[in-house]
Amino acid sequence: MAEDRAGGRGASGAEDGGRDGGRDGARSEPRAGGISRRRLGGGVLALGGALAVAPIPFAEGSARATTPGSDGRSGGSGGARRTTLRHGSAERAGLLPGQLDRLIDDASAFLGPSPTHPWYAGAVLLAGRGGTVALHRPIGAAVRYAAYDEKTDTGVELPPERRIAMTEDTVFDLASLSKLFTSILAVQRIERGELELAARVTTYLPEFGRAGKQDVTVRQLLTHTSGFRAWVPLYTAPTYEGKLQLLWNEAPVTRPGTAYLYSDLNLISLQLILERITGHTLDTLLRDEITAPLAMHRTRYNPPASWKPGIAATEDARRPWSGLDRGLVWGEVHDENAYSLGGVAGHAGVFSRAWDLAILARTLLNGGAYGRARILRPESVELMFTDFNSAFPGDAHGLGFELYQHWYMGAMATPSTAGHTGFTGTSLVLDPTTDSFLIVLGNSVHPVRSWRSGSAPRVAAADRMARAVAVRPAHGRTAWFSGMANATTATLTLPPVTARAGVLRCSLWWDTEPDADGLFLEASAGAGSDWRPVPFTTAAAGREPLAHPAGSATGWSGRGWHRLTADLAAWRDTEVRLRWRYTTDRLYVGRGAYVDGLRIEDGGRPVFDEARRKDAARIEAAGWVASED
Repeated sequence: MAEDRAGGRGASGAEDGGRDGGRDGARSEPRAGGISRRRLGGGVLALGGALAVAPIPFAEGSARATTPGSDGRSGGSGGARRTTLRHGSAERAGLLPGQLDRLIDDASAFLGPSPTHPWYAGAVLLAGRGGTVALHRPIGAAVRYAAYDEKTDTGVELPPERRIAMTEDTVFDLASLSKLFTSILAVQRIERGELELAARVTTYLPEFGRAGKQDVTVRQLLTHTSGFRAWVPLYTAPTYEGKLQLLWNEAPVTRPGTAYLYSDLNLISLQLILERITGHTLDTLLRDEITAPLAMHRTRYNPPASWKPGIAATEDARRPWSGLDRGLVWGEVHDENAYSLGGVAGHAGVFSRAWDLAILARTLLNGGAYGRARILRPESVELMFTDFNSAFPGDAHGLGFELYQHWYMGAMATPSTAGHTGFTGTSLVLDPTTDSFLIVLGNSVHPVRSWRSGSAPRVAAADRMARAVAVRPAHGRTAWFSGMANATTATLTLPPVTARAGVLRCSLWWDTEPDADGLFLEASAGAGSDWRPVPFTTAAAGREPLAHPAGSATGWSGRGWHRLTADLAAWRDTEVRLRWRYTTDRLYVGRGAYVDGLRIEDGGRPVFDEARRKDAARIEAAGWVASED
């Protein structure tokens, strides 16, 4: 079941969980020189100079990723050890324990009215950094309802003794997170020379070329730029061949390569390619190439009946809200098309638990290896995290992975943050810049899909996870922090000064939702009623200075400290007040802004210096706080 990335519900009942009207403000990185396997390399981590986030303690018994084996296959690592996971404290992970506690509280609030019905019956939350899983917590119920009463819009609750509580190991229908596994399997075939990214799909599936699809490429399937509409009811065809005919005869709604349109049909097509070129079914490929090498023991298509007591229930699937009348779906795939395909599909159908997904997350952050197993080469992981959709701002997309999507990644979103969501209430977010990962598995269609909309629990959890990675002050024990509140304006105002050759100097750190939120340096003469922008320049260690002629900063700065200089010549011999203004809209936020070491000089002589206690006491903070982290 396709998630409607543009907001609202599609014909398939797709999730109203996109961008609240289609705008998420994401900014794609430019791509120069075409496709490059090494486009990311170490460059993204170097943006903005040295990272100012708290370091990750080196976990005892773990090791950094090492050079891959030459064959790129599972076990081809020559026995080298990579970072593996263990449960541990927030401190061991280099995370702030208070923020993880608040993550649980925030997530638990969505077990209640959100705003009318619970967003989910229950969830499993997992967060980690480096080799440490610092949070692994179940909340709510895996099975709470027997049915949905459409007349009263209420759930028919099971008696308490028949309800099943969520546990750490509860297995979930991942829905569209399944697309990531299909994408990994495809990239493995690209590594081995069996599949070409730029090749036409008809090279492998000649039947695919009908109805104007003859030029669609493998890359366009992986990046959702093929032109396919979001969803087609394949389940209406009574036979497998009939379902294929619907796909072969489906015409693109936009010319391939000219627009981004998220579609289940892309990954179903990719499944057919993989099965054609390998001679194996997708479930066999998943087991042999990913789950067995990584020991993901609770990840598979079509879980056996013995797993059912440990699986989260999904929807009371009945028309008109479902395409099929199935009653309470529990232990079988929720997506109608995947169900009609026997439970094995490229777009949906994989069941898994949080710990197994954490292994997958750690594998990708390791560059494709976990323990003694390697499933991808490092350059292939970089390719999966490379934005191929720079022509479609706001829809940054790697191979299978979505990139820089604040609408569910929240403040974890960076140009290299990768992830995906699933219609049933699942999400996975990987942030290579901080080596952190977040998994939220919820059964949000239990008892019915219409009870939840948007991605508020995912965003809330991601905001807390981002905040759990400390930003250390550039000078001393504290720095001024803007906070991360939505729909707010926070100001940090300096006392009036008069200078003949004034210059403001300070350290600046910022990460905001691009364009929608921003940080502004402003000046006012006299009483402080008429504020004007102050142009400034920032420079990160080892990088060229960057001019900010509008006196503002927005978006991604590399999450490192920048040295700021602002010439105050326009206010020469005038009593002037300076302030920082941080403004956010109602939707999403970044990690916020920090200012430290504020100093105004007059010909090299300080006329204001935050390091002097008397000067610091005259700073007026409205919404900003002095923070150690």
